[in-house]
Amino acid sequence: MLVVVLSSVAASAGAISSAELYQNQVYGYGRFEARLRFAPGNGVISSFFLWKPGSEVAGTFWNELDFEKLGANCQLQTNPLYGAPVVDHSRKESVTGDLCSEYHTYAFEWTPGYISWLVDGIELRRETEETARAFVEHAAAGMQVHFNIWPGDATFGGTLDAAILPVRQYVSWVQYSAYTDGSFVLGWREDFASATLPSGWSLGNWPSPKNLSTHVASNVAFTAGLAVLSLTADDATGFNGRPPADDASGGAGGVLQGAAGARSDSAGATNAAGGAPAAGAGGGDGLTPSPRPGNDSGCSQGALATSGVGVLVLGLFALLARRRRGG
Repeated sequence: MLVVVLSSVAASAGAISSAELYQNQVYGYGRFEARLRFAPGNGVISSFFLWKPGSEVAGTFWNELDFEKLGANCQLQTNPLYGAPVVDHSRKESVTGDLCSEYHTYAFEWTPGYISWLVDGIELRRETEETARAFVEHAAAGMQVHFNIWPGDATFGGTLDAAILPVRQYVSWVQYSAYTDGSFVLGWREDFASATLPSGWSLGNWPSPKNLSTHVASNVAFTAGLAVLSLTADDATGFNGRPPADDASGGAGGVLQGAAGARSDSAGATNAAGGAPAAGAGGGDGLTPSPRPGNDSGCSQGALATSGVGVLVLGLFALLARRRRGG
């Protein structure tokens, strides 16, 4: 009976195609900033988050920081998620402007003493003490930068009406400034100037958190100086249009200290936390992470997906790794 249920759940992931863009390298204390425009629509989760690779592995202490857009009203939610098992400390935020029709600059400041969330340079939330210690003690090797878009359900983010597809999330730029001697010093910046995947970045290829879609490479495009992440029907993937311009691409929150204006070379960037580049993708920001390349499963997502056994294993991992927000 368990086999039938798991196979059915995994098979349902094919109707809608989603997207995830992430950086291979992990980074320690610093300011992580991105200028982006979230995707509209009820049932559309659109996000920018930091993730400790391997957090989904059973028995591992989970570390994740999120900006998430939820629901038809483009509600912003901030999350520090941590623990073994993971505990969700999410909070809804009030932000000036329309997050789904305008570009805004989002930033995490992660230091040994505090973690904060800022929009357009204005701090929305600051966590200290227990939250800060959870990341000092368990994420010392650093975290990865991720962006993704995927469908929710009645328990989280709203129920998607596929008739609104396609919808897009647009990323204008992302940069990292290391926390050094009490200040933030720019380490790198990616402006997505090329029409191809930048060096040091990768694309997701696994089921999304609710198993209602699968991330596909064709749903991430680079055009007009933007990264475009799409949520589409699975027979209409990709993006060939003209994206909305970011008229303030410098960004209100784009504090360029040190090597101002430097372009990224992520593959060769120094890990500020002193660790090695991550072996594979992370998988947070949603409700149900699936196994990622490089985790303890010992096999790749792509290899698992090619067989009936793979479908069973993927479904099993998804159920075991599930964290719940009422879902």
